[in-house]
Amino acid sequence: MQFLFKIYQRITWLSIDVVLGAMAGMLFFAKALRVDLAWQEYVLLGMAVWCIYTADHLMDARKLASDHVEDRHHFHLIYQKPLVILLGLVGAAGLFWAIQFFGFSHELYFGAGLGLLILGIMLAVRKLASKQVRLKELSSAIFYVIGISWLPWYETAQIDYTWIAFALTILYMGLAYLNLIMLSSLDIESDNAAGFSSIATIIPQERLNPRIRQLATGLIAAAFLGLLFVNSLYKILPALFLIMLLIHYLSFFKSDLRPEQVRMRMEIAFLIPALLLLF
Repeated sequence: MQFLFKIYQRITWLSIDVVLGAMAGMLFFAKALRVDLAWQEYVLLGMAVWCIYTADHLMDARKLASDHVEDRHHFHLIYQKPLVILLGLVGAAGLFWAIQFFGFSHELYFGAGLGLLILGIMLAVRKLASKQVRLKELSSAIFYVIGISWLPWYETAQIDYTWIAFALTILYMGLAYLNLIMLSSLDIESDNAAGFSSIATIIPQERLNPRIRQLATGLIAAAFLGLLFVNSLYKILPALFLIMLLIHYLSFFKSDLRPEQVRMRMEIAFLIPALLLLF
């Protein structure tokens, strides 16, 4: 069991779980907007997400001491050189493949521009440091959902611009934000030790946890209402969204779970939309 956990740990440290969750999220929006995406578009998204997250972790790792506790950032510090090389290779291959697939089109320009904007915001957040730290999780959640949903929004017909699709997009941003502040709360000790700023390092736990509970409860209520009122064609979407929220809520507020167990369950929750492959 310990061996399997080590394998899982390396997968998460390499952000493979985030990549798979992003691809599942794109499928969620493709179904919501009734658009069929090519498999290449999912792989290109995964490559872009991996590059952005790996670049983020590498920038964080530069702040660490070599004797820092073993975690994701320590992993990126130890293997910094091979990861930088791999990042360059994946980024170059992804750009070349995107040009081959999309051509010099609006999709290519918007996707590349969005990636550069996200990287720019990541750098800006680091410069602002603790002054605007509350924006870190919020901006990350917003741009994460924009990143996984813009292509389905772009390729769908205007007739499918429904209030349901808009509502699901906003709710998904809420879920991504909930996930990030929950993870911030779980990582507060390691963040403090490494000198990283997050919402949990500036808001005391006794104030932050009730806010997390309120946000989670509000999102669960919204998902439940969506399940009741959307037509049968879309019911599967709020149902899956509700399951993702319940996994987050029950995992985070279950006191007998270790932080790594909570993290694992919340990461698995973002794979739930992959069930749409069966429909």
